[in-house]
Amino acid sequence: MKLSLNQKILSRNEEYAQKNRAFFAKHKVLCLNVISSPGAGKTTTLARTIRDMKDTLTIGVIEGDIKTDTDAQKIRAAGAEAVQIETKGACHLSAEQVHGVLKSIHADTKDVVFIENVGNLVCPSAFDLGEHKRVVILSIPEGDDKPVKYPGTFAGADVVLVNKIDLSDYIEFNLQRVLADICAVNPDAQIYQVSAATGEGMDAWYDWLCQQRQQITE
Repeated sequence: MKLSLNQKILSRNEEYAQKNRAFFAKHKVLCLNVISSPGAGKTTTLARTIRDMKDTLTIGVIEGDIKTDTDAQKIRAAGAEAVQIETKGACHLSAEQVHGVLKSIHADTKDVVFIENVGNLVCPSAFDLGEHKRVVILSIPEGDDKPVKYPGTFAGADVVLVNKIDLSDYIEFNLQRVLADICAVNPDAQIYQVSAATGEGMDAWYDWLCQQRQQITE
């Protein structure tokens, strides 16, 4: 029997995703895979979460970018351990890459590990990293057509953060359309309207985060 290259890649990825799942289960660590377009505010959202939740949750972050460790530096400045994975042109992180850096951030000692995936609404959604939940961030400046253009990504989201809500009075953006389009492909997704810059709406996101953490420790 012949296997395509794509089948081989996905098979190896699933092998490491299972290893990651076992690691997180053993150490009772909540793992969240964060996906968005470039510039949607992933790093800003995580940095604010780290600062605001420093007395409640111990957080580590795995950063994925094609080049540079700029985002990892921002995360460390916010007060969390971070490790940067440079994908050298690849448009997503793999479960094997994640597995290889878990020790670098002492993941077994964390309450939550965030995986900030490469900025892309296509490729990351096809690769299971062994996470518990997927977080998709959509920002107001991107426009209100993203759930229609990338339905697979939104269908796989456990929570959607509509970020930069503080700009809604200045940018044409049909929020009701976005909410309806997300619900059409994923009626179970939790949706929160937030601004990582101002803090608006972030408490609801924090409550969800703490609830997810509580569930895996019970």
